[in-house]
Amino acid sequence: MPLDLVPTLSDLIAIPSVNPMGRDVEGPEYLEYRVTDYLEKLFQNHGFRYKRYVVSPKRDNILIRVDGDLTPPEKGGPLVLLEAHQDTVPVEGMTIDPWTPTVRDGRIYGRGSCDIKGGMTAMLGAMARLREEQPRNRPTVVLACVVNEEFGFTGATDLTKLWAAGAKPDDLVPKRPDVCVVAEPTSLDVVVAHKGTMRWRIHTHGRASHSSQPHLGDNAVYKMARVLLALEQYAKEVCPTLGSHPLVGKATLSVGLIRGGISVNTVPDRSTIEICRRVLPGEKAADARQKVIDWLSAREELQPILGAVEHEPAFISGFSLSDEKNGALAARLGEVSQRITGRGKRIGVPYGTDASRIAAADVPSVVFGPGSIDQAHTCDEWLPLDELPQAAEVLYEFCRSWS
Repeated sequence: MPLDLVPTLSDLIAIPSVNPMGRDVEGPEYLEYRVTDYLEKLFQNHGFRYKRYVVSPKRDNILIRVDGDLTPPEKGGPLVLLEAHQDTVPVEGMTIDPWTPTVRDGRIYGRGSCDIKGGMTAMLGAMARLREEQPRNRPTVVLACVVNEEFGFTGATDLTKLWAAGAKPDDLVPKRPDVCVVAEPTSLDVVVAHKGTMRWRIHTHGRASHSSQPHLGDNAVYKMARVLLALEQYAKEVCPTLGSHPLVGKATLSVGLIRGGISVNTVPDRSTIEICRRVLPGEKAADARQKVIDWLSAREELQPILGAVEHEPAFISGFSLSDEKNGALAARLGEVSQRITGRGKRIGVPYGTDASRIAAADVPSVVFGPGSIDQAHTCDEWLPLDELPQAAEVLYEFCRSWS
């Protein structure tokens, strides 16, 4: 049976699947389990062969498979992997009701409409057509709907274990996929390269005292202020010298979060910041982090406080995506998209995706989907409705002809 794209996307938007983003929060809107349950029922209704894989509590990857008519992957035949994540970012600050899908002026609004439930819906539509129409000379295709892309990539990392060396053969993914297309909003172009992410926390330590006697304390926030000024200099003056990639530009660093103190009348004994260092294809994330630490340690103005500065291990180390091994895949998908949509050029982007994890597991990977990254994570997130069936058509045509 065909899949109705807009109603399916509306259903997905209406089911909250917020990633806690490392916060200690509770509530039915958090984690992906309700989306996974919806997908399971959808797969049952459409007669898909499917399987759930527990990644962590209330967080399951769920995969479906449509067999081709070529040599099966169990015997070495072609296997195409599609991948989309189930989670969304939080909804604080949104100016629309995040869970009420609203169609207006050729757009559908709601959290996840663009990132990335629209792309997931396009993939679901392509899979439904493959199963129903069964075109000749088609490969076996697997769609993986994974968890925790927005904060840690654990779903994609767990997915790659299915074909890791020494892994027990899986009945849905019995071998390493030949290629992978990852859903993200690319405006129907093909992303062949993107930056990686290295994120860690820096703490400064001091001594608490009553604010009426600040001389008895040692203010950790003042120390962090010196660290911040140095990091600002590193971001502006050093990062631009660390090389560049023709598609994704130069390395960057930013500080996105700061905490310190317990009350206005207490001298703070601790302050914390979180750093995001965007890593270029070819850079090693651990080396990028260490260069920042070494640079701070060498700053003359920081010498008096270095003993009070602590660098935590990285809490996210996301790989970059290189365009070295995905040329044939990108050319084919781009040709299909160009023919159907008039788009499909090869591009690079500054953000990270699950494609980097899958590519690191020796699967040529690219990123493709409806919508623009400019609308992802926004206060009124939306997807242009005309791109939804176009993306589904491109994915169907690509999958049925890849061999």
